[in-house]
Amino acid sequence: MKTIILCGGMGTRLREETEYKPKPMVEIGGKPILWHIMKHYAHYGHKEFVLALGYKGNAIRDYFLNYYNYNSNFTVDLGKGGNVEVHNHSDREDWKVTLVETGAESMTGYRVKLCAPYITEDRFMLTYGDAVSNVDIGKLLEFNKRMDTIGTVTGVYPPSRFGDLVLENDMVTRFKQQLKDVENQSPINGGYFVFKREFLDLIPNDPNADLEKIPIDNIVERNQLSVFRHSDFWQCMDTFRDNQLLNKLWVENPVWKVWQ
Repeated sequence: MKTIILCGGMGTRLREETEYKPKPMVEIGGKPILWHIMKHYAHYGHKEFVLALGYKGNAIRDYFLNYYNYNSNFTVDLGKGGNVEVHNHSDREDWKVTLVETGAESMTGYRVKLCAPYITEDRFMLTYGDAVSNVDIGKLLEFNKRMDTIGTVTGVYPPSRFGDLVLENDMVTRFKQQLKDVENQSPINGGYFVFKREFLDLIPNDPNADLEKIPIDNIVERNQLSVFRHSDFWQCMDTFRDNQLLNKLWVENPVWKVWQ
């Protein structure tokens, strides 16, 4: 089963990093967040990826075209036409990566639409290129098949950045500082979708087609979007503060690192 990863956004709220690189290439622990996402899927045996490129997509192309050089020690012999001798292969991945140009200004739905020719199986997975999680991909797929809906979205419960106030008659009865009260909280869209291939036909062939609007609204109205609830770790990287947090966690407790 292939996984589409949306890699085309500009990341305007992370301008400190994205002025010179696309958001999926912003690093956590010296590796792009895109690498972390792909390592997660590969851990569960899903090693074929379709990357929907857009803003500064050449940085992602360059990374994969030179993947082993970036992750190895090597010698360049300038006297022999620049021959390269690689001394080690520290990251020998057996991934198959398809890179698809989807336009700098395209909306998410259209980006997925342009990836359709590379999706040949009955189902495919889809996620955003700016969030990491320890969601169990195997259980997610089992849930999707059991529900037999056109789509499944992973619902997540991120901790609040601020202290939440619980009120009664204008008085604070409880002050919750960055706690997850799953029982009384609705999940948010955490990505990590699974779709039947027919979903692709519901996306308009229009650069302004938004994934979360026409196609997803369509299957919601048909009662064909199930939610896989994930109450454990999920963290997006929308801001520089998020990037700092993820780098700190990588050193102290990388919860999303399910691979060896």
